[in-house]
Amino acid sequence: MNQTKLTTAIEHLKCRQLENPESLQEAMEERKERIAFYQGFSSDKLLTMTEDDFYKYISRLWAMIIWGNKKFVVDKIIADNGFDNVKKQLAELLFGSNDIIKRWDNFLKKIKGMGPATISELLSYYNPDEYMIFNGTTVKALNFLEVPDLPKYNYQYTGKRFLEVCKIGKQIAAEMKNKGIQDTTLLAVDYLLWEEMPSSELPAEHSEPESHNLNVSYHDEVKQKIVEIGSLLGFTSNSEVVVAPGAKVDATWEVQIGNLGKAIYVFEVQVSGSVDSMLMNLMRAQANIAVQAVITVSPEDQIDKIKREARGLIDSQSLDSKKFKNWSCEEVLMVRESLDKAYTSINKLKLVPDGFNN
Repeated sequence: MNQTKLTTAIEHLKCRQLENPESLQEAMEERKERIAFYQGFSSDKLLTMTEDDFYKYISRLWAMIIWGNKKFVVDKIIADNGFDNVKKQLAELLFGSNDIIKRWDNFLKKIKGMGPATISELLSYYNPDEYMIFNGTTVKALNFLEVPDLPKYNYQYTGKRFLEVCKIGKQIAAEMKNKGIQDTTLLAVDYLLWEEMPSSELPAEHSEPESHNLNVSYHDEVKQKIVEIGSLLGFTSNSEVVVAPGAKVDATWEVQIGNLGKAIYVFEVQVSGSVDSMLMNLMRAQANIAVQAVITVSPEDQIDKIKREARGLIDSQSLDSKKFKNWSCEEVLMVRESLDKAYTSINKLKLVPDGFNN
């Protein structure tokens, strides 16, 4: 870690706090209030939550700030995982007897729709001296501080990496204490990283999946990002959807167009494996007259290969050239991150009165 950069950031934070102590007090009170709220949920209380309780529990998270319709997101978590299972896995994550690495990895394996940003935030409220918020902003800030071996994709946000980041957070907290910062919980460290560290992209060498086995996880992550982008854009967005006989596709965006019916946009993610199989699936998907576009999503360097292999099907009119589209995995991840920044900025304005975004 670059100690000069860290010291400069801490000193700058101290100066801002001295100039505006009211802001410091407000931030500290907000963190205390959040800690008190979440620590009010014991394991038994989590297991006996109603769906309304769960909505209140999840919707308060900073990780949820980008979602205008938070109830839609919460309802989807329940629908995708089963409510009893969600409560059980939450209780195990937060209060289980296994070490945090096992609890973290187990939760991400068993629950869809609640990723590293969400669960690390929950853990940080329950134990703010032990656990760190672990999201894209954290990683970029640590990259600015020249911390090595940081994750690039969500599937790399493992329990082992989470524990490593928490240890780094404790080192930063110790430096903050040495410099006279009053609040040195790992939530305060998150505040330092958020407010004082410029965004810094990871080096290019981290941009590819690390092995063939991880390609499955990379595939799933890109698929999830497509679903999230669709939801943020106002579509009904789902993964693993049967759109026509024999055509189960990775993701769809769907919209109702007045009384004219619905339009469906189909996505197939191809990181490795048979291109022919993917193209056949898209051909079958076209049998649904509501399908307006069939879109392959692949790493940038595979797009030309997919286009070449699709040419014969297009020439034979088996695949509609007007509906056939290509999107790179790199662009999907960039668009998702850009939407995150845009919605976070807009929602900070609090333009929608409470109760109108449900």
